[in-house]
Order: sequence, then structure tokens, then C-alpha cells
Amino acid sequence: MSQQESRHRLAIYPGSFDPVTNGHLDIARRAARLFDELIVAVYAFPDKNLLFTVDERVVLWQEVLTKEGLNNVRVEKYTGLTSEYARTVGGQAIIKGLRSPNDFDAEFRQGLMNRKLAPEIETVCLLTNLEQLFVSSSLLKEVARLGGDVTDMLPGSVAQALQHKLGQTNPV
Repeated sequence: MSQQESRHRLAIYPGSFDPVTNGHLDIARRAARLFDELIVAVYAFPDKNLLFTVDERVVLWQEVLTKEGLNNVRVEKYTGLTSEYARTVGGQAIIKGLRSPNDFDAEFRQGLMNRKLAPEIETVCLLTNLEQLFVSSSLLKEVARLGGDVTDMLPGSVAQALQHKLGQTNPV
């Protein structure tokens, strides 16, 4: 067996995950099948209006992954450049989920920048499942705030956490 064949394949799945959706979980499941190990890398300080703290987002992911039994996936929080974080942990790939042409455009530009900064790390894009095509954390938070039911688009523990965070007594 060559050195290349015996190399531990580690991928990073970065994002803000505010909150974790079934779409995020689907991408993590699929990436976990492709790599020996996957790190769900929760970005601590995205330029977004966050509902959950970074520690809460990490815990939500851990709960979801425990329930799923994805033993080759772990969750870590990080700051700074994704490419530098991936390099620091020994990652060979950065996983990105694509839902739309807009996602492709943004991820394409980001992937090229990551390639410039860390040419040894590949960007791997996975297409979303059709049932998750329109789902985004931002949209789900907005719908939930307005009283809409989003429980079928979130893992169970995440739906409960969102309901609690929004101070709702009715199902999210």
C-alpha cells in the first residue's frame, strides 16, 4: 500500500449553522461517507445576525450527531480563515453544500480564494437533496419567529432549541 493510499482522509465542513438544518445534516452524512473523518467546523463570528451562540451551535451539532450515530464526525468551533483552520487540523478537503446558482457563485469564488491560500486543500461541493432545496437557516428562523411550523426541516432537538430560544410554547 502506498503512502497516498494509507493517508487518513480528513475533511472540514465549515459554516455558521444558526441553526443546524436537515439540509446541513444531509451534507454531513454524505461527506462522512466520503472521508475517514469529518470535522463540522462551526464558525464563531460570522457576519450574520445570530440567534444561537457558538457554544450553543456546537452543542446542537453534537446532539444531532450523537443521535445519528456518525462516529467519524466531530464538532469544533473556529475563528479566522477556513483554509488556515483546515491546514491546522490536517484537513485535505473543505466541504460545501450547494442549493442554488447563487450558492455556486459564492462558493466558487470562496473556493478559488481558499485554493490560492492553501493549494493543498481541495474544495468539495455536494449538491443538496431536492427536498432541502429552499431551506436555509435564515429563512427557517424568520418563519419560526412569525409562528410558522418548521419542525420537519430541522432535527428534533434543534427544533426544540429554536422554540425555546424564541420563547414559544407552541411547536415551531
